[in-house]
This record gives sequence, structure tokens and C-alpha cells, in this order.
Amino acid sequence: MTDSRPQVHGVDVDDETRCAHYDSDLDVIALRFGCCERYFSCKRCHDVVADHDSEPWPASRFDDPAVYCGVCETTLTVSTYLECDHTCPHCQASFNPGCRRHAHWYFEGVDPASAKGKE
Repeated sequence: MTDSRPQVHGVDVDDETRCAHYDSDLDVIALRFGCCERYFSCKRCHDVVADHDSEPWPASRFDDPAVYCGVCETTLTVSTYLECDHTCPHCQASFNPGCRRHAHWYFEGVDPASAKGKE
């Protein structure tokens, strides 16, 4: 975890990382992409804003910060995020459990059926 707020890229990103594509009360994380090491609200935001194809965060780096909680401004490792049962371990904010369907977009080698994380 770190105290510095990363820049979150995307379309109409609010202070808690919600974007034009995902804006429910539970859509409060941003994810770091392996291709550019930048945080985006979602893959759709990456597809619109970035000038390259997206690549998920590499499995070899799951212990590096790559998930950002927009509620408490804490960064989490992918390992911590995937084990947190849709709740920030720092502030207890709820994360969108439906995002596990898209985990493979964000985290290399993660089976969407078994993932516990967001989008």
C-alpha cells in the first residue's frame, strides 16, 4: 500500500475512479495495466484513451501495487485484491463483485470464474 494517489486515466473519471462506463456505488477501483503501467478506471477507458492495445498485469508481478481504491486512496497488490472478498482491506469500501467476469482483462492468468476482484 502507498499514500500517493496515482493518476487515473479514463473517460469522465470521478474522484473515486468511477467512469462513463462503470459508475455504480461499487465501481471504486482503478487498475494498472501491464502494457503501460498506468491506472485506468476500466478496460473500455483504456481502449478509448490509450494509443496501444491493452495487456493485463503480469502474473509475475502480482505482489506489486496494481489496484487503487478510490475511496481511501490506497493501492493494493493484485494478490491482496483477489483475496479481499470484494471489500477494501484498508477502509472496508465494497467493490463490485460482478467485475470478476472480466478479471482476465486485468490480471494475467486469472480465471474469471474463480476471481474475486473487479473488472
